[in-house]
Formats: sequence, C-alpha cells, structure tokens
Amino acid sequence: MGASHVGEEIPGSGGKVLFVCSSGGHLTELLRLHRRFDSDPESLWVTFDTLQSRHLLEGQRMAALPYIGPRDLRGTIAAVPALERILRGEGFDAAISTGAAVATTALPLAALHGIPSTYVESVSRLKGPSLTGQILRHTPGIHLRTQNPQWADSHWKAYPSVLEDFRSEPTTDRKAIRKVFVALGTIQGYRFDSVIDSFLATGLANPETVWQLGYTSRDDLPGQVHDFLQPDEFNRQAREADLVITHTGVGTLVDMLASGIYAVYAVRRASRNEHVDDHQVELADLVTSMGVGIPVEGPDLTREICERAARRHVIDNARLDPVWRAA
Repeated sequence: MGASHVGEEIPGSGGKVLFVCSSGGHLTELLRLHRRFDSDPESLWVTFDTLQSRHLLEGQRMAALPYIGPRDLRGTIAAVPALERILRGEGFDAAISTGAAVATTALPLAALHGIPSTYVESVSRLKGPSLTGQILRHTPGIHLRTQNPQWADSHWKAYPSVLEDFRSEPTTDRKAIRKVFVALGTIQGYRFDSVIDSFLATGLANPETVWQLGYTSRDDLPGQVHDFLQPDEFNRQAREADLVITHTGVGTLVDMLASGIYAVYAVRRASRNEHVDDHQVELADLVTSMGVGIPVEGPDLTREICERAARRHVIDNARLDPVWRAA
C-alpha cells in the first residue's frame, strides 16, 4: 500500500510496519500518528500487556513484552530475545517507535535486519531529545523525527505534531462544578500526593468526586476511589465530569484533547519524587502556548484555576475518535 501524503515522510510507513513502544503516553502518541499512514493491516504492534494496550489495539496484531520501566537497562536488554524472534519470524517494510527505553533496543535491531527504522520524539520534548533520542541520535541507520521544529536540524527532521489539530473555546453552558474526575496516571513507583492535597484544599472534593490514583494509594478521600479503571469506564468518567484534573503526561493530554476536554494538568516534578525527570514541564509550556488547558504545579492548584478550566472545552479539527490512557 502507498503511504498518505503525511506518512511519506517516514520511510516504509505505507507498508507492513513494526510499531514498537512502551504503553501509556508513548502508545497513545504512536496510535495518533499511525492514523496518518496507510500501513498494511498485517502490521504488528509490540508493547506491554496492559488494560490500555489491549483496549486500544483490539483488532490489531499485537505482541506483548514484559514491562520496562524508565531508564531500565536490565529490562531493555532482557527484551532482545523476544524482539529478535519477531524480526526473524516475519518481514517488515518499516519499524517505527515513539519510545521509550524499548526503542533503544528495537530500532537498532530492526535496522540491523535491513528494515528502515524511524524514531519519532515525543511532542513533550520542546527543547531537545529525550535520553532515548540522544542514544538513537548516535546509532547508525536510524531516521529521526521531531514534532517540535524549533530544534530540528540536519539529524532531526521536522514532523507534524499530534497536537496541531486542537484549539479551545468557551463553553456556552456554565454549570457549577459538582463532579470532578481526578486521574493521576499510573507510572509505577511514583506517587502524586501534592495535587491531591491541593485539590482537597479547594473544597471542591465531594461524594461525587471520582479518583483514579494509580500508585498513589490514599484512604482519606471522599467519593469513588480507584487504583485503575477499565477503559470504557475511564472514558465515561472523563466525559461526564464537570472538571478533569490530571497529570501532564502526553498520552493523557492527547486523550483529553481528542475527547473535547479542557483539563487542569498538574505537573509532576522529580524534586518531589513524582517522576524520573522534569519533562512534563516542557509539555506544560506547550499546553499554555496552545491554550488548550491549564497547567499547574501540583501544590499550586486553586479553586479559581478549577473554575476557569470548567468554563472552556476543546475542538478537534481532525475529527478523529478519542483514544484512552490509563497507564
């Protein structure tokens, strides 16, 4: 099959593609990007086996890898045999990844097998590549793309952003904030208590509040408290809420925008042990410049910020179906 006019910028994307990435935001981002390609239905998705990946990839060919955490060298190396079996077992016209650590193994292996291999850096990287991108920049045979043209160069070619189709506008129906959905992401090993504490201080938490806490277990919260929600239930809670408060992960951002939701995006900080680094700050800057949500440091969330967010919604000019994130 031939690639679409956008997909032609990624070698081989119109053929049988090995799509490989972590779950969570990396998968959400790659799914949104892949809709631009006219790739073969026999393309294979390689990611972690999660509620999110099983839901989003229903009807697609999928191979599961054991979970690889951020900067997990041992887990990255352990994935080599499974990736080799896949590459030896069938042919591909392209390998494409949005990261994270698994890309540092999968793309070089694919390139060694003679497969055109492309790494698309996350839209959240506004100032330069991630550690994964830095490693692949010095790996022979890898095509590199950035969704932020301000740092494109002879190695990193500019590629259209997954966020370019969104804009916001005021809502016509200004209802009181009764139901709030708080979704904190589910990155293993990292809590996010700061935003919970500041939201409780606003006085808006009540028995109608719904929480998806991931690994931030709490026993002092009003409303419905969940560690994880099934995909359909996550979507329903986000759509029905008067306000969504979530972390500033790229997958969550794409999901909220595609669902028409103008959310409050709380920023995870490494200094508060909320993430491995501060890359969410860069994504927060992008959200601010686009005007499609309100980023805030976790401890700085206020009632006034919540009320401002509840008065706007998002338009998706591409009119694509929303995708769901829970990991």
